[in-house]
Order: sequence, then C-alpha cells, then structure tokens
Amino acid sequence: MGVSFVRTVIVFLLLIVSIRIMGKRQLGELEPLELVVAVLISNLAAQPLQDTGTPLLYGIVPVLTLLSSQLIISGLSVRFGRFRRLVSGKPSILIDNGAIVQSEMKKCRLSVDELYVELRINGVTDISTVRHAILETDGTLSVLPYAKFAPATPEELNINAPDNGLPVSVIAEGRVLSDNLKLLGHDEKWLASQLKKRSVQRVKDVYLMTVDGAGKIYFAKKEGR
Repeated sequence: MGVSFVRTVIVFLLLIVSIRIMGKRQLGELEPLELVVAVLISNLAAQPLQDTGTPLLYGIVPVLTLLSSQLIISGLSVRFGRFRRLVSGKPSILIDNGAIVQSEMKKCRLSVDELYVELRINGVTDISTVRHAILETDGTLSVLPYAKFAPATPEELNINAPDNGLPVSVIAEGRVLSDNLKLLGHDEKWLASQLKKRSVQRVKDVYLMTVDGAGKIYFAKKEGR
C-alpha cells in the first residue's frame, strides 16, 4: 500500500510539472500535437500505477521523452511557419463575405447545423451579418462581423468611458483578505463601515466583496444569512 502511494505521488507531481512546462495553452483548446501528447502522457502514466510490478522508470522515461519531443516540435513550429502548418494544419475560412464556403465545410466535415451552433456560441444568429468565420487550428471558430453590425465602442460614440481596472476581492467566503485591503488603501475600519451600510455585522456572513479601481463595490451575502 505504501509503495502504491509513493508511486502515485511521484507520477502525479511529474504530470503537474509536465503540464506547467508545456504552457498555459495546454489547459485550453488543444491543437493536434498537444492533444496527442496529452492522451499519450495519461496512458503512459497510468501503466506503473495500475501494475506495481512495473518499474516506475517505465512510466517516467516515456513521459519525459514525450515532453522533450513536444517542446522541440513547439520550438520548431514557432521558428518555421511551414513546419507549423505541417504539424498543426492551417485555419479554414468557412464564411467569406457573408457566403458559406461549401468546399471548406466539406473538407472540415462540418455540417450546417454544427456551424450554426458555433455561430450562436459567438452570439450570431444571422449569417448575412458575418464577413468572415474562420475555423482555427485548435477547433475554435473566430467570427468577424461586418463593420456595420459590430458593437459600437465608446470611442466611436464619443463617450468618455472610465477604466475601472480589475475588481479586487477584500472578502471571500467569510474571510478578510488583508493584503488586498491594504493594496486598495483601505483598513479594517473602512471595511466595518461598508458592512454596516449593508446591515451586516459579521464578516463570516459575507460570501464575496470586491472593489475596483473606481471604488465600485460588489457585495454578496452568504445564502441563508
């Protein structure tokens, strides 16, 4: 039992390090190379865990080999465009100037219903408003509307929109985040006054409280409080 525990911990830590080395993209949409590496690593790592008679190195060495290969191929892909297209393919234009490119749809084995699903995910219901729709190499669909159908920006409307910055949590699940409170230039006295304004006496009754750069506060009590 102890041997299985130690082997599991070692493989677990190895996988965490491997994913961290491969980068944040590995955690999002996977390109073909990354998908293959992820599947193989999971299978190779499982073998020494399922059979304690298998030497641990039989799982570690292949994982490290795959990791090294992935890093080398990724480096070559960044440096050489042709090599990247060979490994990952190239984006496909599915809608061009409002018209569906049927040959690309057929090549990508994508039905009209599937295209509509992707468009709705992007907030589009009318194909005629789309100038270009591009199926990226990671499987996501980039939708570029005609300028007249694109959302207007504050600059285009001559509106001076303030940049409030990112909201910072000062209370999370009933706990005061003192470092964040100091970062905002506030103290416990200020926090107590804000709670009093909202008829809350105890910090533990607050689920979340955030403050942005403009001083705007988001406040949520715990359910049932």
